[in-house]
Amino acid sequence: MKIKNLATLYAILAAALYAVNVPLSKLLLDHIGPTMLAAFLYLGAGVGLLCYGLIQSAAKKGAKNERLTKKELPYTVAMVLLDIAAPILLMLGITMTGSANVSLLNNFEIVATSIIALVIFKEVISKRLWLAIALVTVASIILTFEGEGALVFNKGSLFVLGACLCWGFENNCTRMISNKSSVETVIIKGIFSGLGSLVVALLIREAIPPLHLILYAMVLGFFAYGISIHFYILAQKELGAAKTSAYYSIAPFLGVVFSILILRETPGLQFWLALIIMIISTFIMVKDNIKLQHTHDHEHIHTHSHSHGDTVHIHEHTHVHSHTHIHGEDSENHTHNHELADHQHNH
Repeated sequence: MKIKNLATLYAILAAALYAVNVPLSKLLLDHIGPTMLAAFLYLGAGVGLLCYGLIQSAAKKGAKNERLTKKELPYTVAMVLLDIAAPILLMLGITMTGSANVSLLNNFEIVATSIIALVIFKEVISKRLWLAIALVTVASIILTFEGEGALVFNKGSLFVLGACLCWGFENNCTRMISNKSSVETVIIKGIFSGLGSLVVALLIREAIPPLHLILYAMVLGFFAYGISIHFYILAQKELGAAKTSAYYSIAPFLGVVFSILILRETPGLQFWLALIIMIISTFIMVKDNIKLQHTHDHEHIHTHSHSHGDTVHIHEHTHVHSHTHIHGEDSENHTHNHELADHQHNH
């Protein structure tokens, strides 16, 4: 298989692995408390990438990134705390609304991250991106209502939006350490955020699940967050940020497909209207991404690229960073790859 074709496959697999997280998490939530599940998903990603890092070190492969220092401690602590809150809110949301809804609502993270970056870091937002942000916001508002003929708030959607807001702040903390070791950062996020969520689960007296369910959750976290990140980075090295993010932007829509196939969900009219709006907004963001990447290639302007949840945008910027962010949505896991020529967040 040609290298470019393999890289494309990596990008699509990264999107698919992340997308399947929500419906499979919903199945696990029938047997595991939401806070416990958030804990073991993150621990699975952290422990899995710890093993990966040890193997990589033994083989003497991988980029030589700077390690975290005391200077980055405030951002690291904030990152971990936000990564404790966000997945718990997400899991609570999944228990109260359809997983197809959750998959689409994850796109609201781009709104939260962009507005916070604008207000705090004075970053530039293009006109196209403002339009996309407005469309995502409208679609998210539509998804926060349920019922036919009545304006009834969907509490689950509100929890998911709360998770996206936490991840928006977390993205902007993580960008401050984007030049550090990607594997080290993900390990810290996974293990410490996972342990933090576990402490919260024990304090609120959630039942400890059976060992086999713990293993299922950790394996899901490893693949949906850890391996997804790894594939994304492999794809980006060959395809570049713009093309990789364009392929990865199918993740929320794959999440919808998986939710319907795995859980047999039948979304209502509001969902389908929101889906159409989300598709349009994603198209606008991908087009904006590729256009600005083209400008970067020909005019040598430094760009600042963000991938939030499942969508990506690029801004002109005076510094070059690379940052890949993933959740469980993030979930939430984040990687930083200093080899790449932009700054990017990928859930």
